[in-house]
Amino acid sequence: MSHLTVLSVASEAYPLVKTGGLGDVVGALPAALAAEGIATTTLLPGYPAVLEALHGASTVHAYDALHGGAARLIAGRAGALDLLVLDAPHLYARPGNPYVGPDGHDWPDNAQRFAALGAAAADVARGAVQGFAPDIVHAHDWQAGMAVALLHYAGGRRPGTVMTVHNLAFQGKFPATLLADVGLPPHAFTPDGVEFHGAIGYLKAGIALADRITTVSPTYAAEIRTPEHGMGLDGLLRHRANVLSGILNGIDTDVWNPATDAHLAARYDSRRLGRRAANRIALQARLGLDADPGALLVGVVSRLTLQKGMDLLPDVLPALVARGGQLALLGSGDRALEAALAAAADATPGRIAVTIGYDETLAHQIQGGVDALLVPSRFEPCGLTQLCALHYGAVPLVARTGGLADTVIDTNEVALAADAGTGIVFSPDSRDTLRVALDRATRLRRDPRAWRSLQRRGMKTDVSWRAPAGQYAALFRALAVERAPANR
Repeated sequence: MSHLTVLSVASEAYPLVKTGGLGDVVGALPAALAAEGIATTTLLPGYPAVLEALHGASTVHAYDALHGGAARLIAGRAGALDLLVLDAPHLYARPGNPYVGPDGHDWPDNAQRFAALGAAAADVARGAVQGFAPDIVHAHDWQAGMAVALLHYAGGRRPGTVMTVHNLAFQGKFPATLLADVGLPPHAFTPDGVEFHGAIGYLKAGIALADRITTVSPTYAAEIRTPEHGMGLDGLLRHRANVLSGILNGIDTDVWNPATDAHLAARYDSRRLGRRAANRIALQARLGLDADPGALLVGVVSRLTLQKGMDLLPDVLPALVARGGQLALLGSGDRALEAALAAAADATPGRIAVTIGYDETLAHQIQGGVDALLVPSRFEPCGLTQLCALHYGAVPLVARTGGLADTVIDTNEVALAADAGTGIVFSPDSRDTLRVALDRATRLRRDPRAWRSLQRRGMKTDVSWRAPAGQYAALFRALAVERAPANR
């Protein structure tokens, strides 16, 4: 197995900084690739939390001026991650969310902040750090799209480039007047380059110019080539379909493992499912839910947005409660949805519990304690909560879209007879079909033997990074061989 080196470029990585599934993937994939003989160094912005976590740090490159101030690249480690960190206080020394300011709006200099990240990546790829020469630059989402663009327009020798789209809805579009400011030549502003409806498109640039494009599930790779899900980029994605592939995400099964999870009241596995009941009791007690052993206890761990289908919940909760069910919800997002769900909890004490925000311990306790985990998304590139649910024996109730469709097998009558289902899949995304899915789950749970079999089948599903890492490794190796003649 030949040795290969990858520079992963991203705006977040768990556990250092995380706003969603992107951070989980960037944090977990390097260890999985190491098992395939691929060494990954991850380039991150120098947010305060990243700099505080860095160990063995040393400056490996310096900038007198980078988008408004001096900066440096620091090499070091944080946990299992080998890191390069772009320490640019004028761009990243800010509290809170990495993309949004305290006023709830995007930072006004996000174009420069992530152009700087791309510039640093391009410099590293061309040898700015002594002794480090990556074979592949792996750019994640729009925040890393400029790495691909700047390498493309610099010309000359360069590594292979891979652009991974985690969510096409977030594209990084900025005024055309910033073209020179972000380091791009005039001839880059064309439909074949970075231009997107009269603006500079960071994600569009990565998709148009990368050697390979991946996204995070096979179904999403097909969906984004349609006008319905293509967010204006479906034509380009159809044009580049020959270099586009869908590789499912995995989860870190060291972090998410019910047999070793210190967040749980009782640890368990598929052979000791009876111990799981203690987690249900503890969760109900923590959230002030009635200690009702007969209730279908449904969990939600989600951003509260229209994309996630969370606007469907307020209208279906009365039916869930009327059938004796309960809801344990953890999330934040749209203020109106937060208020509507909080009001439902206030109106139905003991049956509905809503926690606004994010709490890592509670997220684990919901996965380990609920009967079913609901993901009613309108579109979902991959989804990670349903993978955790499968692993934790929380039966996933999911919409038939993207990675949800790829990872959950519907337990219909035929699947039940064949002992094959792992969850409940419904479509389209409507209140009526969601009510039917909840009714199906309620009926299934009344048969303890069938429900236990359903849980065990889910827990036997391989949701680790093992298979996806093998697919990434094969893609990286093929691209490295293809690029080799150009780099001689």
